[in-house]
Amino acid sequence: MIPTVDNEKKQGGPGFDYEAFVAKHTGAVVLQYESSQVIYAQGDPAGALYYIVHGSVKVTVISERGKEGVVALLRPGDFFGEGCLSYREVQATSVTATSACEAIRLSRAAAVHALQEDTAFSRVFMRFLLDRNEKLKDDLLDQLFHSSEKRLARILLTLAHADKDAESSLISIPITQETLANMVGTTRSRVSQFMTKFRKLGYIDYDGQIRVHNSLVNIILDYQPHDLER
Repeated sequence: MIPTVDNEKKQGGPGFDYEAFVAKHTGAVVLQYESSQVIYAQGDPAGALYYIVHGSVKVTVISERGKEGVVALLRPGDFFGEGCLSYREVQATSVTATSACEAIRLSRAAAVHALQEDTAFSRVFMRFLLDRNEKLKDDLLDQLFHSSEKRLARILLTLAHADKDAESSLISIPITQETLANMVGTTRSRVSQFMTKFRKLGYIDYDGQIRVHNSLVNIILDYQPHDLER
């Protein structure tokens, strides 16, 4: 069953109706993917831009030594495959559905035409690129200056889209400790230790899905109760 999303996210934000967009643009088609299905693999021809309508995907890369790294976890309203717009010949990453997923696939020509002629679509795409650029800068600072524990805390807060006006938020994307370890750049056992600590401190609830409390930011701010050993 494809998860439901709120209307604004489903439509890609104010002013973007994805159903009308597909009907309007030749070369744009809606595709369905099953959980764990590979949408494209590293080294495949790069010829299309994708927009997620429902579900979630993970973006991974494999090094020359065969080690896999998780580059990103994407959800409704996000794009992937944008390398085709710079006329990259092959995919630099692999993308796999992490849940039942529905996505719009735009051929390179259709994507270029839409960006030139469709103001609403261009605005949605530009907002995604700007948000991703800020996230990449935050990730770099995290790797340079923060411990694995702080990196995990920030990743959980980001995945939960923590709302300052809400006490807690649920991570809607299916995610394993193995994937979290991959994103943080540490071992699964270390992630398990941190998750246990966060739960004991009351910063997260973990029962199949992860609920993140905004108080988890205390880990990043170096404030923690003194009655629990670090």
